[in-house]
Amino acid sequence: MNPGATRPARRRLLASALAIPLALALAPDARADLVSTLARVKPSVVGVGTYQRTRSPAFVFRGTGFAVGDGMSIATNAHVLPDQVDSAKLEQLVVVLPGDGLTGAVRPVRVVASERAQDLALLRLEGGPPLPALRLAGGGSVVEGQEVAFTGFPIGAVLGMTPVTHRGIVSAITPIAIPQANSRDLNPALIRRLATDPFRVYQLDATAYPGNSGSPLYDPATGEVIGVLNMVFVKSTKEKVLSDPSGISYAIPVEYLQRLIAAQR
Repeated sequence: MNPGATRPARRRLLASALAIPLALALAPDARADLVSTLARVKPSVVGVGTYQRTRSPAFVFRGTGFAVGDGMSIATNAHVLPDQVDSAKLEQLVVVLPGDGLTGAVRPVRVVASERAQDLALLRLEGGPPLPALRLAGGGSVVEGQEVAFTGFPIGAVLGMTPVTHRGIVSAITPIAIPQANSRDLNPALIRRLATDPFRVYQLDATAYPGNSGSPLYDPATGEVIGVLNMVFVKSTKEKVLSDPSGISYAIPVEYLQRLIAAQR
């Protein structure tokens, strides 16, 4: 402390020095927030796939989903859904609730809505009790640098039907497609994105895997969903060369999911 400072000045310096550790002590611990949030998020996350009792394996995993609304609706990516289900062979579209080991409870679902332009789909549980639904955040609340987390099934059922959580930040809010310097780099999907789907997506500094498609992207402190993880759809037009996990992932903003849900009312 400066010996030449006046007594009031020394008191102010002392108070300022004491305030710094006190502020650090009172600052919320993001890790503690996520620990408590996970207890609420994980029961809402499911695996999406097809089930056929006579097939081996009986359950074929296709992606992740999560409960919304009244707990009977499941949100996921449209590309997670199969082109068709062979009902003649008793194949069903199902979700699997997380369980210990490699299996969990299987519940049949039906497709309520599918929006290919934003790669989102809404499923409906057929019978049984509702799941705890995740709360959707208000649109436009996401900013670059914001901390986020997502929970799903990376690499599918290979690691078992136990939800896995990753965390990172929103590194950019970016157009879904970028213009190409050479016309030879254009493809039909990219042309459609540039012409008709100029919406923006969240670029994340976090590594996701194909099994994470459809995972909820949420605020670690509150558990509010701010987006839906997406691997195949965005990379096919934005970063086609990134076929392997690179530390860059993408999510569809939650407002597009909200529109899809609202259209069913």
